Amino acid sequence: MSADMSLLGLISEASLLVKLVMLVLLLISLYSWTLIFKKRAELAEARRDADAFEDKFWSGNELNKLYEDITARPHSARGMEGIFETGFKEFIRLKKTVPDSNFVLEGTQRVMRISLAREIDQLEVSLPFLATAGSTSPYIGLFGTVWGIMNSFRALGEVQQATLAMVAPGIAEALIATAMGLFAAIPAVIAYNRYSHEVERLINRYDTFVEEFSSILQRQQS
Repeated sequence: MSADMSLLGLISEASLLVKLVMLVLLLISLYSWTLIFKKRAELAEARRDADAFEDKFWSGNELNKLYEDITARPHSARGMEGIFETGFKEFIRLKKTVPDSNFVLEGTQRVMRISLAREIDQLEVSLPFLATAGSTSPYIGLFGTVWGIMNSFRALGEVQQATLAMVAPGIAEALIATAMGLFAAIPAVIAYNRYSHEVERLINRYDTFVEEFSSILQRQQS
């Protein structure tokens, strides 16, 4: 392969628009990989925190003691632990001021649902970008390919005798844009599908905990 047909040579000789397309796809790919590694660490930490809290919650310790241990920490609670802290705090407050046990339980559940919604929003951060990158990157790359091939055929129309050697570099540089689009899209799609499944499992665990904790509080009220 000649120097002009090398990967770097084709990229350097591409038209300005195709270069811009490649740059956009490169930035999308780099940002996607950053989010992929960051989200992987976040979800792993969320699973570990949920496992650790469930062990404490079902170990037979008193709820008051568990609540005091959580509130004594310098950092704010997150995940399942945060839902428990918010719910039990509201339960104590309502129990002291409201005589109606049903109202106390409903208020506690409402606060926990709000906390659950916040945790869901936090878990789903970055997923929309991965979905967008996975769905649009191939089309961005295809746009660069179409533009590059169009320029190649336009150049052919300006010569008397067309040869494969004349059109090959233009088509090759255009196809690089498609390859870069797929390179940006495939990891983003895989990560989105995997992380969406993991987020859904965590949401189900949080939601189940809200129901179980509500049942425990209801028994304490009766």
